[in-house]
Amino acid sequence: MLDKLSNQNRIIIATVISFVFFAGYDYFFIPKPVHNLNEQNSSQIEKNTTANSSKAPSVATDLSTKVPSSSTQNTPVTNKTKEQLLLKVKAKNYELDIDRLGRINKFYLNDSKYTSPDGKRLQLVSHELNVLPLELRFSDETINTDAFATSYTTNKTNIEIKDKPATVTLTQNLTGVIVKKILTFYPDGHYDVQVLLNHNKEYFITPGYHPSLAKDSYTFHGALLKKSDGGMEIISDGDAQQQTFKGVKFAANADKYYTTVLYNFKKGMNVVEGSEKDQIPVLFIKGSKDLNLGGYIGPKEFVILNKINPGLTDLIEYGFFTFISKPLFVLLSYLHAFLGNWGWAIVVLTFLIRLVLFPLTYKGMVSMNKMKVLAPKMKELQAKYKGDKQKLNAHMMELYKKHGANPMGGCLPMLLQIPVFFAIYRVLQNAVELKGAPWIFWIHDLAVMDPYFILPILMGLSMFVQQKLAPNNFTDKTQEKIMKFLPLVFTFFFVTFPAGLTLYWFVSNLFSIAQQAYVNKLFEKKKVAEEKA
Repeated sequence: MLDKLSNQNRIIIATVISFVFFAGYDYFFIPKPVHNLNEQNSSQIEKNTTANSSKAPSVATDLSTKVPSSSTQNTPVTNKTKEQLLLKVKAKNYELDIDRLGRINKFYLNDSKYTSPDGKRLQLVSHELNVLPLELRFSDETINTDAFATSYTTNKTNIEIKDKPATVTLTQNLTGVIVKKILTFYPDGHYDVQVLLNHNKEYFITPGYHPSLAKDSYTFHGALLKKSDGGMEIISDGDAQQQTFKGVKFAANADKYYTTVLYNFKKGMNVVEGSEKDQIPVLFIKGSKDLNLGGYIGPKEFVILNKINPGLTDLIEYGFFTFISKPLFVLLSYLHAFLGNWGWAIVVLTFLIRLVLFPLTYKGMVSMNKMKVLAPKMKELQAKYKGDKQKLNAHMMELYKKHGANPMGGCLPMLLQIPVFFAIYRVLQNAVELKGAPWIFWIHDLAVMDPYFILPILMGLSMFVQQKLAPNNFTDKTQEKIMKFLPLVFTFFFVTFPAGLTLYWFVSNLFSIAQQAYVNKLFEKKKVAEEKA
C-alpha cells in the first residue's frame, strides 16, 4: 500500500505538470516560422509582394502524379507581361485586387481590429510561394505557357459591394481554348467562382497559400481538407507530401486566425497536394469544362463561417479535443452575445465549467481531506509493520474501508478534468474573435499577452493560495518541493500567453480556492462534532 500511496502522489504531480509540459513543449520545441508578416510594416509587406511572374509553373497530367513545385517554362519579360491591375473590388469589410491573370493578388481587411503594428490594414494574400488564389495551371505545357503570358479581359474594372452581391466576367483567349471566370462577390467576404472552357482541357485551380500573419510556435498553420467521410486531413507546414484526395468538401490553407479556402459541399472536389519549398503544402483542385466552387478569404470568425456554410466552421482547428472545444466556443459566443464583452464572457464560461465539474472536484477534495485525516494513523501503521509489507497492506486496506477513504480518489477526478482544461486552452488560443477585444482597465486585447504582467502574477499568487489550502499527504519531500515551485513555473509560462487564456486560469483558480475553503470548513465542523461526541 505504500507503493499505492506513492503512486497517488505521482499522479497528482503528473496531472498538474501535464499542463506545464503541454504548454512548454509547444512554446519551446516546435520550430518557429521564419516569416511573420504581422510583425512587418506595410512597406515591408509591399516588398514581399512579388510582381506577376513570367514563369509558367507546370502541373501534373493526372491526379496520380505529383504537382511540381518549380517552374519548367519561361516566357520573356516584356511590358505586357508585367503586373497589371485588372479589377478592384470594394466592400465595407474588405477590398481586393484581381491581377491580369485573373488571380486574387491582394485582399485587405478594413475592420480596425485587423491592423499591423504600424496601424496599416492587413493584407491576407501571401506571395511567399507565388501561388495566388484562383490561379489556373494547365496540364498541357503549351497552353500553360500561353496562360501565364496572356492577360484576361473584363467587362468591369471597379466593383463596389453594398447590400447585394456583384458579378463580373473575366475572359482569357488562349491557343485552342477560351477561359471564362465568372466571379460573384458577397458583402461578408465569400465569393462564387465558375470556370467555363469552350474545349475540355485538364487544368487545376488553387485557393493559394495561407496568410503568414498569425503563425506562431504553438498553433496550427498549414493545409486543411474536409474529406468525403466528414473527417479532416490536417497537413502542417513542413509535413507536405505528394498525394491526392477525392470527394473533398473544402480545401484550405490556414494559419491561427486567417484562411483562404475553396469549397464544394454538394459534389466534392478532387484535390492534389503539392509540396513547395521546406515541404509547405499547396493545394490544387482538378478543374472541369464547367467548374463551380465557393471561396472565402478572411478571418476564421465562427459566426461568418457558420453563416456561409456550417461545414466551414471546421476550419477553426482545435486539435485532438475538437469535440469538446467546439461546443465550448459556441457557448462562449452565446455568452458574448448576451454580455457584449469577451472578457466577461470568459469569466462566466469559467464559472459554468467549474459548476459542471464541481461534483468531480468536490469528490476529489473530500477524498484528499480524508487521506489527510488518516495520515497520522497511517504513519503509526507504517512504523508498527515496517518489516512486514503484507500485514501493512492488509491493515491499510482495513483503515481505508473503515473510514470510506480511497487513496486514488483525489487523482481520478483530476485526471478526468484534463481534457476540459486542454480544450478551453485551444479555444482561447485560436479564437480570432478575441483579437482586439478589450476586457477592463489595462487589458485592451485578449489575444495578446498582458502588457504589464498583472494577470500572470495574479494567476501565480492564486495558485499559491490554492496550494496552501489544499490538504496534502506527501511522504516524499522531493515531490513536495516540486509542488511548491509549480506556481512560479506556471507564472513563467503564462507571461507570454494571451490575456484571455491567463484570465480563464486565474478565475478558475479563484473558484478552486472557494471550493477548497468550503470543503475544508465542512471537514473542520465534522472534526469538531466528532471530538464533542
